[in-house]
Amino acid sequence: MILDLDSNATTPLLPEAWEAMRPLMLENSGNASSAHALGRKARQQLESAREEVADLLGARADEVYFTAGATEANNLALFGLAGAIPGAILAAPIEHPCVIEPLKALEKKGFTLDWLPVNPRGVAEQREVLPRVTAETRLVALMLANHETGAIQPVRHVAKTLPKGIPVHTDAAQAVGKIPVDFRDLGVASLSASAHKFHGPKGVGLLLLKKGLPFQPTLFGGHQQRGIRPGTEAVPLAVGLAVALRHAIRGMEANRAKWVELRAAFLANLGVEFVVNGSPDGLPTTLNLSFPGCRAEVLLMALDLAGIACSTGSACSSGSLLPSPVLEAMGVPPAVLESAMRFSFHAGRTKEEMEYGGQLVSKSVRSTLRP
Repeated sequence: MILDLDSNATTPLLPEAWEAMRPLMLENSGNASSAHALGRKARQQLESAREEVADLLGARADEVYFTAGATEANNLALFGLAGAIPGAILAAPIEHPCVIEPLKALEKKGFTLDWLPVNPRGVAEQREVLPRVTAETRLVALMLANHETGAIQPVRHVAKTLPKGIPVHTDAAQAVGKIPVDFRDLGVASLSASAHKFHGPKGVGLLLLKKGLPFQPTLFGGHQQRGIRPGTEAVPLAVGLAVALRHAIRGMEANRAKWVELRAAFLANLGVEFVVNGSPDGLPTTLNLSFPGCRAEVLLMALDLAGIACSTGSACSSGSLLPSPVLEAMGVPPAVLESAMRFSFHAGRTKEEMEYGGQLVSKSVRSTLRP
């Protein structure tokens, strides 16, 4: 048996989401762009999913775009909002690789990147934003919750205090379904999420894009989704996303109490020295722990052999042996940096599983401590 403590990478599909998707994949296979009866039925199901997502996340239906995931949504938003004329972009160095890499691509096109400082709790310094804004500032990118530490970022404050006309994009992949997210209240120009982070299907995500903003499309080839994200819409996946999102948001309060209990059970059973990296007020589903005296890559292998699934960072960069850019930005000391592990979980875990997980982690840490 493998105990999955890597839920920030992905979560199991909600059975209700699969039941909603199944007939759309096997029986009603209409293309939502077709004019015949099958197509019209698919279009109705797609638009119903779009309206539900909008209602759940505080947006308008015509601001919801279905994508292949948060990576695509982030790319669409960053390139679309930055525009063709190079300028300056403010961003935090703790962003996920699917934000960092598009920003570096924009840098190669002539944009200037200004990285915000991050405090030891893993939170971008909001007081540093306004002093860095110039007439050349085109865009601010700031994630809502960090994928490695769970630290929640001051997105709303930044968006509300910026001069009018400077859009903010927020990667909310780790936040949606775990904390309240209201697109309109956040005041951002765009927001991304992936369904598989909240028990939806893999291969689908969403982009919320504020209506009326100047936006430069980067994909071409069809009229679908107002030309912002052309191509045949994956109706079953969009429906599965909407069902999973509904369950996640309606069950959030009860889940939060469960997450806190699971977190406490895990930590109480760690009988070894450890350091918590990140804000104590972050996502209760995420623990970034360092075990001084261990090397993360060695501990990761020991935990895998012991039947624990966890990670040393984001799934998109887990193959890298380089130190975590997130923890480096936080200024953690070398002994903490080189021994950091991320444990993340969902409400389907039990207290007994988390207690057992803490005990297995302790045993693995002891076996890998350097003499």
